[in-house]
Amino acid sequence: MGKTVNRIYHAAIYVRLSKEDGDVAGPAKAESNSISNQKNLIRDFLKDKDDIIVVSERVDDGYSGSNFERPGFQMMMEDIRRGKVDCVVVKDLSRFGREYIDSGKYIERLFPALGVRFIAINDHIDSREESGRDDIVVPFKNLMNDAYCRDISIKIRSHLEVKRKNGEYTGAFTPYGYKKDENDRNKLVPDLYAAGVVKDIFRMKLRGMSQAAIADRLNGQGVLSPVEYKHSLGIRIQDHFKTHEQAEWSPVAVRRILENEVYVGTLVQGRHSTPNHKVKKIVDKPEEEWVRVEDNHEPVISRREFAIVQRLLGMDTRTSPNEEEVYVLAGIAVCAECGAPMVKRSVPAGGKVYSYYICSKNAATKECGPHRIPKGKLESLVFEVLKTHIANVLDTGRILEYVNTVPFQELEIKELERQKEAKEQEAQRCRELRDMLYEDLKDGVVSREDYAELYEGYTGRRKKAEEAVRKLRHEIQDVMDARTDKYEWLRFFKEYQNISVLSRMAVVELVDRVRVSDKNHVEIDFNFQDCFQSALRQLQSAGCTVCTGENGRIDIQRREVV
Repeated sequence: MGKTVNRIYHAAIYVRLSKEDGDVAGPAKAESNSISNQKNLIRDFLKDKDDIIVVSERVDDGYSGSNFERPGFQMMMEDIRRGKVDCVVVKDLSRFGREYIDSGKYIERLFPALGVRFIAINDHIDSREESGRDDIVVPFKNLMNDAYCRDISIKIRSHLEVKRKNGEYTGAFTPYGYKKDENDRNKLVPDLYAAGVVKDIFRMKLRGMSQAAIADRLNGQGVLSPVEYKHSLGIRIQDHFKTHEQAEWSPVAVRRILENEVYVGTLVQGRHSTPNHKVKKIVDKPEEEWVRVEDNHEPVISRREFAIVQRLLGMDTRTSPNEEEVYVLAGIAVCAECGAPMVKRSVPAGGKVYSYYICSKNAATKECGPHRIPKGKLESLVFEVLKTHIANVLDTGRILEYVNTVPFQELEIKELERQKEAKEQEAQRCRELRDMLYEDLKDGVVSREDYAELYEGYTGRRKKAEEAVRKLRHEIQDVMDARTDKYEWLRFFKEYQNISVLSRMAVVELVDRVRVSDKNHVEIDFNFQDCFQSALRQLQSAGCTVCTGENGRIDIQRREVV
């Protein structure tokens, strides 16, 4: 009888380590699960196994066990398909994978079908040995590993959510213009160079440049794009939209910066997530679930500038060929009849070129009248009216400084106190009338239906009166604290008190709309018009007389406080 020849297996040693496994929880744990120690344990186990020859070692360092999209694992599977490997040896089942269904698919179905022997040393599992115990132990241990992975995932998600709500930055890469604080890796601080580029981008947009023109300007100046700038700092980041050898600025990249609230100090995180620890596809979360923390870090751009830029981005303004900047009233001047933007048209005549603003709807479809006005006339008119309005606002501001002296503050407080007392009396009266209703119901004066309706009505009026009292108390406190935030808008006009030319910056800062009917009928709405009217009413309530002259200048006469 011949001698039995044992089958020789060609083995792949597979080791894996990831942070999610909790493998860095402590020195002892990290040591036992380290890559080198896993290899040493497996080699020591195999040294007296004459029927196993190690042909490869595959390593996945830093990869989760919740899925099998790991480079080392996939290379090992390719070796198996090519017949180079017919035995897989791991330290234990958790190193192989922590996903219950897929782990079972590989161990119980795919490996047996391919004739692959599977050994998990610490779990005492060897698929070559027939054992009923293993049939129960393997799926049970896989299920335990899957539950462990799910538990770790939940804890990580919860921990990150708490950090986000505390205003701690949890991203791997910082937004362009910021870097991580050297003393606190969860805090953003401005990167002076990149923050300067961000300021330039906002400044160029406010001057009337399109995103494409801004991108061209930056590329022409040799300014590194966000991706290339990170590469220059030694940060490796993938750019899937890169079409050139060196990634350049694009209109899309410029717009992303212009729309990012991070530059005003607001940190918005948690916009994207994965459904669970098994499904790694990134999905967008509803906006109401985003974590938003305002005034979280040092801003690069003022809120006022950011708000104006968002308004400009919402306008459908385009630059003419061979020009970088839009026309000074682009997106601001609109047709008074249909509301469509006015566009510039140039008409050659008599050897000269005449420029007009006309209704864009008329230019496109003739569905509206032309509402034409010469470009120079409209811009000159807007400039003169703007200068007059700035002067009126500044005059009002100077009078307000006087009105807000102590005597006038006392008058304002007395008026607010009078309003508060009236609302308090109204709330008390509603309370009394509501209480009297029950007696009327008992005496048969009112029916149950009338009682319910009147009760609800008195309760609603009382709540409104009490809310008004609370607001008036806040207003009184504001006056007593001499808070001037409500006059912050005056500063925007003061910056242009010496304006000498109609600039795009002045227009977008101070003008809301210019409505054009024809060359003789133009209406101009200014920003902060409600604030201006409120200031005038305050002056009148303080005893000042306000009247408007033929030139549009407002004359304010103030009286002395005795």
